[in-house]
Amino acid sequence: MKAQERKALLQTLQERFEQNMQRHKGTAWADVLARLEQNPGALKSLREMELTGGEPDVIAHDPETDQFIVCDCSPESPAGRRSICYDRAALDSRKEHKPQGSAVELAAAMGVDLLTEDQYRELQQLGEFDAKTSSWIRTPADIRSLGGALFCDRRFGKVFVYHNGAQSYYAARGFRGLVRV
Repeated sequence: MKAQERKALLQTLQERFEQNMQRHKGTAWADVLARLEQNPGALKSLREMELTGGEPDVIAHDPETDQFIVCDCSPESPAGRRSICYDRAALDSRKEHKPQGSAVELAAAMGVDLLTEDQYRELQQLGEFDAKTSSWIRTPADIRSLGGALFCDRRFGKVFVYHNGAQSYYAARGFRGLVRV
C-alpha cells in the first residue's frame, strides 16, 4: 500500500472510530493506531473491507489475546461483497447462472474471517445492521456437509438465523468480515 493510501485509510478509520465511540467504550484511538502500524497485514485487510463497502470499525478488545476486534459496521451487508454463494464447493456445484464468487473464498483473499452466529449477534448489540440485506455467517461443518449454509439478518427488531442451500445467492446477501489486530 502506498504511503498516501495508508494515510487516507488511517484517517478514515480514525474518523469512524471517533464518530462511533459507543462501539468501543474505554478504547483509545492511539492504542488501536499503534497496533495497526505494527501490522501491515491487518491494514491490507482493512483496506479491502473499506474498498468493498464494509465500513470497518473497532467493536471490542479481547482481554485474553490483547487484540482489538475490527468488524464491518456498514448498515447493510457490504455492497461490494453481495451476490455470492457460500463457498467453492457451492460455486462448483452450480451448472448455470454462477455467481462471481463465494463468501468463504473472498473472505480468505481479504484476510478476514466470516462472523460466527455469536459474533453476528454481538455486533447487533452495537446497532441495527442488515435491516434490508442479509449476511452469510460461518456455517458448522455438520450443516455444510448436508449442503446447507447459514445467514443472518435483522427484521422486526430481532436477529434471525436462517438456512439456505450453500449454492444460492441473492443480490441482497453478502458477508461481514472480522479482523483481529
